[in-house]
Amino acid sequence: MSNKLNRRDFIKASTMMGGGILLSFRGNDSVAATLPAEVSFNSYLSISPDNFITIFAPNPEVGQNIKTAFPMIVAEELDADWKNVKIVQAHLDTKKFNRQATAGSGAMQHSWDRLRKAGATARWMLMEAAAKRWNVAHHTLTTDNGWVWHKESGRKLNYGELATEAAALPVPTEVKFKEKKDYKLVGKPIHNVDNADIITGKPIYGLDIYREGMLLAMIERPPFGTKIKSVETAAAKAMPGVVEVIVFKNKVAVLGKSTWQVMNARKALKVTYEPEEAVESTADHDRIMKQLLEKSDVKPSRKEGDVEAVLKTAPQIITREYQAPFLSHACMEPMNFFAHVKQDGVELIGPAQLPEDTRKNVAKLLGVDIEKVTLEMTRMGGGFGRRQRSDYSMEAAELSSLVKAPVKLMWTREDDMRGGQYRPAMRYRFEAALDAKGNWIGYRMRGVGVNSGNSTRPDHFPAGAVPNFQVDSIDHKSPVTTSPWRAPSENFLGFAEQSFFDEIATAAHRDPIEYRLEYLEKAQKEPVGAVKYDIERMKGVIKLVAEKANWGKKKNVYQGFSAYFSHGSYIAQVAEIEKVKGRIVLRKMIAAVDCGVVVNLSGAYQQVQGGIIDGLGHALYGEVTLKDGIPNQQNFNTYRLIRINEIPAVEVHFMDSAINPTGLGEPALPPAAAAFANAFFKATGKRLYNQPFMKEEAMKGVKFGQSS
Repeated sequence: MSNKLNRRDFIKASTMMGGGILLSFRGNDSVAATLPAEVSFNSYLSISPDNFITIFAPNPEVGQNIKTAFPMIVAEELDADWKNVKIVQAHLDTKKFNRQATAGSGAMQHSWDRLRKAGATARWMLMEAAAKRWNVAHHTLTTDNGWVWHKESGRKLNYGELATEAAALPVPTEVKFKEKKDYKLVGKPIHNVDNADIITGKPIYGLDIYREGMLLAMIERPPFGTKIKSVETAAAKAMPGVVEVIVFKNKVAVLGKSTWQVMNARKALKVTYEPEEAVESTADHDRIMKQLLEKSDVKPSRKEGDVEAVLKTAPQIITREYQAPFLSHACMEPMNFFAHVKQDGVELIGPAQLPEDTRKNVAKLLGVDIEKVTLEMTRMGGGFGRRQRSDYSMEAAELSSLVKAPVKLMWTREDDMRGGQYRPAMRYRFEAALDAKGNWIGYRMRGVGVNSGNSTRPDHFPAGAVPNFQVDSIDHKSPVTTSPWRAPSENFLGFAEQSFFDEIATAAHRDPIEYRLEYLEKAQKEPVGAVKYDIERMKGVIKLVAEKANWGKKKNVYQGFSAYFSHGSYIAQVAEIEKVKGRIVLRKMIAAVDCGVVVNLSGAYQQVQGGIIDGLGHALYGEVTLKDGIPNQQNFNTYRLIRINEIPAVEVHFMDSAINPTGLGEPALPPAAAAFANAFFKATGKRLYNQPFMKEEAMKGVKFGQSS
């Protein structure tokens, strides 16, 4: 495994002040050793003469463990001593870094080889420096835990002793990566590098930011679809600590010296609103989505064969509909951002999943040169897609420009839940045609979303497996703002698809796992159209989870199965329900995961466990409903999350894979609700079609949860 480096992009190799080597590389795969201010790079490391290694983590840390996992890859190829590694969060720098983003579970897929090159190239240069000092051949040397060894003579030097000499050497045109069997860090459980700071309350989050002379701000925002009719601000302005009250862009901001003062002053505002566009309620969305399901002039997203004809003539037709509500992202840390708009530039600090977009949007809003806008990333107390939006950072920047002072904008929990950017509400209709022998010969799915953009995934299974196949996608534009929510669209589509497939298998009198495997074989041997998922990887996780769950062989245990492909990874899950003292108890979730090489075992396990729990909790309880543009759920007393005594045991098994890592932040969520729903059917004979499950007719009279 080797990678050729582009020497045309080599810029300069030099020692840092005081000695040492700093290694970086560009997004186009070139590698160079240089001072950090002189070269564009993605990820880089520095080695000091006292044998400490600093690795800069360029991507936003939202709890997905990227700040630990990225440096692990560099340190692995460097063969470094992890105890001597210091991790530093980098600021946004589009000239030096490539794809500083947390979105779509794509960071690891994008950066795996780049990070390996950084570590492997530094290791080669350190070995070459030792070879020259000892006058021996490079190939006679080895490295181990931060040391270069010449075993024949017994000599060794640590990396710090070689760093200055290594920095003066030419950068190699080709480096070899380690083989998986030689990994010492990758694949092992490594503690999150921020654990100590989190536990001891160090200021690492956006809400911790403080600047001398900073004003605190809160904003009163209108109901969806309305505009301000009148505002009375006198009472708020007269309150202690209030510096300014500003009406701007259909909002009212209160700025002052303390959180408590600003919060109380905002309550003193008197704002009335009037309709600006359609002021929609949940009942309106339900009606509109049902109407759109009947829309005739829809161009299919994918079509194979003639599903219309098959659905008219097949001996058995199965038709089902599934509906999902809006969901809040419910981040533990509400939205916040710091901005200081000065004459010579704009300073931004805060939690952002897409910091480059944030910087661009603020520059455009203020009409300033983007090069004059800096952005410092903080750790995020949750994101789940919400912090891909720049609305809150733009508000902070605009207020700072208006009051000519540094501003920290804060959202309360109620602001966060009233402020929109919800998971889109969606509705699906599925139709399947079976012949007299239970063969699956036709499939049609139509999805409608409220501001979802694309509510369907037309190339997912059973695409390629069923001869007559059609997928339609329809979007309803609404004043209710939405944004990506962990595994966009798939978070509910996974439940709907996998629940429906279970019904098809039941109608065909077949085991649901065997039935899926049969049609995966069909897609493999006789594909109908393009197959854009990896059938072997899908079959692998299905077989593994069936084995680990002892599928169909446990007494007094009701098992439900689901499997899904999302963000490049494949996950199969089995839910296990028991009846205990008259209650339905979800005892265990078993997952088999193929995400390629697992970088940090503990971080990977937490991602899968967290995705499953998040998927179950929101499917059971989560919803945002609206009345005249105002959400009914505005805090955790009405927006129900899963509770600790309701969380099942989660057992995770990773496939032994040598392929490059694929996504993991989102893939575990989509199949979780379906595994539960299919197990619930086994236990009760009742199907679940709408979320939240606890409001379903099938749940009435069912005692769910722990028996004690």
